[in-house]
Amino acid sequence: MTLSIKAIDPVSRPFFAGVVSGIDITRPLTADEAAEIERGMDEFGVLVFHDQALTDETQMAFSRNFGELELATNNLRDGRDRLGKHIADISNLDIDNNVLGRENRRRLFSLGTRLWHSDSSFKVVPAKFSLLSARIIPDAGGNTEFADMRAAWDTLDPELRAECEGLVCEHSQLFSRALIGFGEFTDEERKQFAPVQQRLVRTHPSTGRRSLYLASHAGTILGWPVPEARAFLRDLTEHATQRKFVYSHKWSVNDLVVWDNRATMHRSRPFDATQVRDMHRTTVAGVRSTMAEAA
Repeated sequence: MTLSIKAIDPVSRPFFAGVVSGIDITRPLTADEAAEIERGMDEFGVLVFHDQALTDETQMAFSRNFGELELATNNLRDGRDRLGKHIADISNLDIDNNVLGRENRRRLFSLGTRLWHSDSSFKVVPAKFSLLSARIIPDAGGNTEFADMRAAWDTLDPELRAECEGLVCEHSQLFSRALIGFGEFTDEERKQFAPVQQRLVRTHPSTGRRSLYLASHAGTILGWPVPEARAFLRDLTEHATQRKFVYSHKWSVNDLVVWDNRATMHRSRPFDATQVRDMHRTTVAGVRSTMAEAA
């Protein structure tokens, strides 16, 4: 097999999503294969691998080709960890693999993923890549949508780009969950999700391309009145998530989708919550704060 990366339907869909073929990522990669996939990520920002029957162990091994893994912080259920410290549990299941009830606190918190966001932007050092593997999917719905933040930056009016330059936002899951009406945080959670500073405009370390760095986690702009900041960020998000900038991925079992959090935003879409949706995510850690990056 020869590794190939091609745009997904470039006529009717954005070019920033590519499909990878000619490789079995359940086995160890060569250095050349890993480098070619990394180059594909630089070009596209989102890569889709079909028919990859990954285990948690082979998913972690594949992910480590691109950096160290973040620790998963959302796995504890009834005091027990369903998947382990490096696999984020993106499912609607409890520790006994039963579907969570409609009023379950964990389910309600997870509804925040339906808002546009970038993984780990609420951490001082945000994530590099996210890798999401579909293990069980519902009969319909549950797509994941991606927005190209490089194209969003490129198409801003020059005056608006100038206004964005140098701005610093505060990101916290307290902000994003408040948007969906979830506000019952413990003191420990308020400490865990204390706001962190992130640049509004980033420069990609490999390509030099600039992009907006937005997320529903962004709730303030330093030096701005909060209402003005939130209105400004909402306008930018509306611009960045126009359909022409968005790829919607319809999942099949054993799909793996990899995205660059430094160049994209994403959100999950609704599905029948009585059906199982079991997705396992590994997250490649970033190497520095956005505040330490070149603007």
